Amino acid sequence: MIYLDHFSTTPCDPAVVKAMLPWFGEDFGNPHSLHGPGRKAAQAVERARESVARLIGAEAREIVFTSGATEANNLAIKGAARHLARLGDPRRRIITVATEHKCVLESVRALASEGFEAVVLGVDADGRVDPEALRKALEVPTLLVSIMAANNETGVLQDIPQLAGIVKAAGALMHVDLAQMAGKIPVSLKDVDLASVSAHKMYGPKGIGALYVRRRPRVRLEPLFSGGGQERGFRSGTLPTPLVVGFGVAAELAAVSMAEEAVRQAVLRDDLWAQLQGGLPGIVLNGRTVPRLAGALNVCLPEGLRALDVLEACPDVAASTGSACTAAEIAPSYVLTAMGLSAQKASQCLRLSVGRSTSKADIDRAAGLLIAAARTCQTN
Repeated sequence: MIYLDHFSTTPCDPAVVKAMLPWFGEDFGNPHSLHGPGRKAAQAVERARESVARLIGAEAREIVFTSGATEANNLAIKGAARHLARLGDPRRRIITVATEHKCVLESVRALASEGFEAVVLGVDADGRVDPEALRKALEVPTLLVSIMAANNETGVLQDIPQLAGIVKAAGALMHVDLAQMAGKIPVSLKDVDLASVSAHKMYGPKGIGALYVRRRPRVRLEPLFSGGGQERGFRSGTLPTPLVVGFGVAAELAAVSMAEEAVRQAVLRDDLWAQLQGGLPGIVLNGRTVPRLAGALNVCLPEGLRALDVLEACPDVAASTGSACTAAEIAPSYVLTAMGLSAQKASQCLRLSVGRSTSKADIDRAAGLLIAAARTCQTN
């Protein structure tokens, strides 16, 4: 099996697994207990917190551990809006983008049912937000803006520094979903108030993520649920020490290999695209004219081919047609339709993503298999 679905999830790095193992059995103390085993676990948690903070250019005390980016996104959006509303803030507008992750869009829609005004901005044909459209939307006093840094289907990068500057000038809070970007390219938190990160997108374990909560000027949040007040009162519950430790090691490894991997993966991605172009006339690259993550390749197959049919005819290549969070739905990608593709065109699109373990041999074999599968589907 050739794995080309690294935007869905990444395998745990062996060093991450090795670092986690002792904390499942040998060092099993609760990090919130005051005895020796508890203090040892707490120290490991704080080391990991520092590693995650360094990766994104934050202070350790600004990192709140969660169960993943979905929880972090929910906490950032709902938590900030509800807290400010409880304090009597009259602003009700929440702005996001049509190509955001489902958990962001659904969080904003949930707030609409609580009396907030949900504004969902469109994107251009490459999936980018128009800064002027954002500026126009911010003419109405706004509480919070949530924009994804790197799209989870196309890899297209938003100009977060520019957009965050516009948001700051308008006096709103800025939340950024960094799940796909963190650990792959350098991150800037300038003018960003809240940012979500996920471990399993950077070769760490599933079930752990983090929310950056800016300390100065201080951002406050309403917790999503009640409990013992762990994580500075933002996120109650016993921290899973093994997962936190694994997250920390994954962040350290990403920081070391980021630059080299970006170059290597871009070369492999471009090689795969060149081979697919040569073997399948009429294939189109989505988001081709704007910056993308190095491993990202979202393609629209030639007319008459459905992506699902090609994947079924090519069982030795693990790829997808869109976000894994919506893979159970037999519907075209809402990200691609927001970019202007028809439902039919969107159903012809494949999401391929290169990762650390991908080799030149993998690219050559995957290209050959995908081209052969597509040709078989064309003749059937």
